[in-house]
Amino acid sequence: MDSGKQLTGTLAIAVFTATLGSLQYGYSLGVINAPQKIVERHYGRFLGVWSEEASVRSENSTEEEEIPEAGKHPVVIMYWSLSVAIFSIGGMLSSFLVGFMGDLRGRVKGMLMINILAIVAGLLMGLCKMWKPHIMVISGRAVMGFYCGMVKHMALPLIVTHITLFQIPVFLGFLRLKRQVVFIILRNIPVIGLDFILGNDDMWPLLFGLSGAPAVLQSLLLPLCPESPRYLYILLGKEQEARTSLCRLKGAYDATSDLEEMKREKEEADREPRVSILSLIRSSVYRQRLLVALVMHLSQQFSGINAIFYYSTAIFTRAGVSQPVYATIGVGVINTVFTLVAVALVDKAGRRTLTLAGLGGMCCCAIAMTVGLKFQNEYSWMSYVSMSAIFLFVSFFEIGPGPIPWFIVAELFSQGPRSAAIALAGCCNWTSNFIIGMTFPYIEVLLDCYVFILFAVLLLCFTVFTYLRVPETKGKTFEEIAAVFQKGQKKRQRDNAELQQLKTSTDA
Repeated sequence: MDSGKQLTGTLAIAVFTATLGSLQYGYSLGVINAPQKIVERHYGRFLGVWSEEASVRSENSTEEEEIPEAGKHPVVIMYWSLSVAIFSIGGMLSSFLVGFMGDLRGRVKGMLMINILAIVAGLLMGLCKMWKPHIMVISGRAVMGFYCGMVKHMALPLIVTHITLFQIPVFLGFLRLKRQVVFIILRNIPVIGLDFILGNDDMWPLLFGLSGAPAVLQSLLLPLCPESPRYLYILLGKEQEARTSLCRLKGAYDATSDLEEMKREKEEADREPRVSILSLIRSSVYRQRLLVALVMHLSQQFSGINAIFYYSTAIFTRAGVSQPVYATIGVGVINTVFTLVAVALVDKAGRRTLTLAGLGGMCCCAIAMTVGLKFQNEYSWMSYVSMSAIFLFVSFFEIGPGPIPWFIVAELFSQGPRSAAIALAGCCNWTSNFIIGMTFPYIEVLLDCYVFILFAVLLLCFTVFTYLRVPETKGKTFEEIAAVFQKGQKKRQRDNAELQQLKTSTDA
């Protein structure tokens, strides 16, 4: 390898350490799914609305008295939905604080500080049997969500900083999807949620508590990692410290060219004033781009994908799958495979094309799921239709609507408004995630087998919006993208003026 482009031990440790933060985010998204029935029974027993003895008596009784399953009791549904969805509230709140924390203490020290949150969250969930399990789990999930909202925008930028400095070919495809790929891949570890491992009556608190374990390992490794050279040079102006950090990461070499690149980046950032969130919302210049960014994030969450991720075991059970947890593992495998497919395609097919293909495919799969659920009692093979539709639904999601919204925001906005746009998009994403996680069980009860028709309608609307309003950003500069939006805005103004003239002449 050329000097300065070799993969050093320090770089490998730094990237691995930052990736541990991604592991916690992914694990926390997926861990809640497999042991749902077991946790619901614990909630029901503690709340006094369900008991195993009463359930057995009801099954053996010849009378018409019926004791509902724990998961069907309204109080248990409420607490379980909150256990799932509160994770997103924490993420929503912290999405506005991540820039402040990272700039105040630096990436490495900032991650060390927020790791305390992950450890506290893991302890709350891991020790939940010692007090009120529903309160402990909900509190732990809220704290973990707050942590994940921050690490999502601190860990991956640290990885990206190191990778871009080296131009290591094996990582460049990953870099295009830097905001989401690692999260998606590491989310799919449901195998330890199997009932004979940790997904059982005795071990499920440990299953939840392990979500804090990567923070412990990361805290031990972070002192071995140098601070981000870009943070040291661009934000703090410490050229010598940045040079030292570069040499620790890349080995002994002449760092002048890298420092010159960072100097140009700093000058560019200084030329463009930073736009606040309020200014971004009020600005007519950025309004169309902000609308596109927010709707793309809404399309990601309101597509129904997190209904699959959070409740896939229950959905597979309803679809007639005898071992739903294994089908859930299948979803995770497909999710991972097609995320890697997206890495290969995103710079060839383009962002807009992949998003359109993904949303359209998901719409068709949602309709197929509905047909399968509707007729599975009449035709046994319909359960295979439902299961295949779920697998394809996840595949289409990972091709475009899953990863693309996270990095297209950075392509739509230049340095000045970018931080504010990312914060707003993150808040929008977390909020819609909360809405889906909290309301899906109630929507499922209300709509029964037609629940995915709702998502099909939304997906159709998002597909039409993407076709009409989302430009292709592949290979385009900020100026070229801005020109596309300005052209569209002028065309709409011209059409409105012609319509007004026509109306005036008709009235006359």
